[in-house]
Amino acid sequence: MSTHRMTVVIITRDRRDQLLQTLAHMTALPDAAPIILVDNGSADGTADAVAANYPQVQLIRSAENLGALGRNLAVERVRTPYVAFCDDDTRWQPGALTRAADLLDEYPGLGSVTGRCLVAPDLREDPITPEFRDSPISGPDWLPGPALLGVMAGLSAFRVRAFEEVGGFSRRLWFAGEEELLALDLAARGWWMCWVEDMIIHHEPSRTRDATHRRGLGIRNTLWTLWLRRPARSAARRTADILRSAPADRTTAAAVFAALRGLPWVLRERKVLPAQVEAGLVLLEASQRNSTARRYVG
Repeated sequence: MSTHRMTVVIITRDRRDQLLQTLAHMTALPDAAPIILVDNGSADGTADAVAANYPQVQLIRSAENLGALGRNLAVERVRTPYVAFCDDDTRWQPGALTRAADLLDEYPGLGSVTGRCLVAPDLREDPITPEFRDSPISGPDWLPGPALLGVMAGLSAFRVRAFEEVGGFSRRLWFAGEEELLALDLAARGWWMCWVEDMIIHHEPSRTRDATHRRGLGIRNTLWTLWLRRPARSAARRTADILRSAPADRTTAAAVFAALRGLPWVLRERKVLPAQVEAGLVLLEASQRNSTARRYVG
């Protein structure tokens, strides 16, 4: 059973009804695991509703919106070797938590496993799935699935030791595309990540998300990640790709300006990836340029 090996961490903000549905699902799983939930300063009564309806859930009430850093706060309280991140609009399916724990048990060099995402209501594959399934990254023969250099947090389980070794999610990036820097730092330290076909997570995208704001944060964070970790030529090439693919509007302009304002700290903290990790990223560039899942829209 995953309950002795895995803890589920959820972050949420102002999505009370959807979160309660997710908790109903996650607590009823045959392989249900302990849950730590961080409420990021909700104003809709989310925290009180969780406390009243799910007293078994370990609730952390944050007075402010910590973004992805809420996951870091929760992981500090995790006492199992593995942690599965679950968003308030994602639901791990029966057996998925156990499958993740079994793989992390079996392969000590595995830092994370990412599952197959099916999007509600018709449960079609998420557009990112073919990119994971057909990943061109070379990995060791023992990997139980295609090697990755990027993950989606709400679809992934991590070895807590690996997560803590790289410092968790960056406080600079806060939210939106925050997984990319984490994944690159895991790879730089020799941890492998892979995709697993039979580890299923359903995603019911929230209708309350601000897609335009999220796009701005995503562009800023992607640029920062490039400038922090890629060699100069690669960073310049991918920066041009991103700016060509993004809408030419005020949101994009504001995101670029915000990224440029961060250059002083970026240059101070810049640490270029090892050559083998950079080589893998170069292999991914063609699929990234043609990706329908990585468009900056909204």
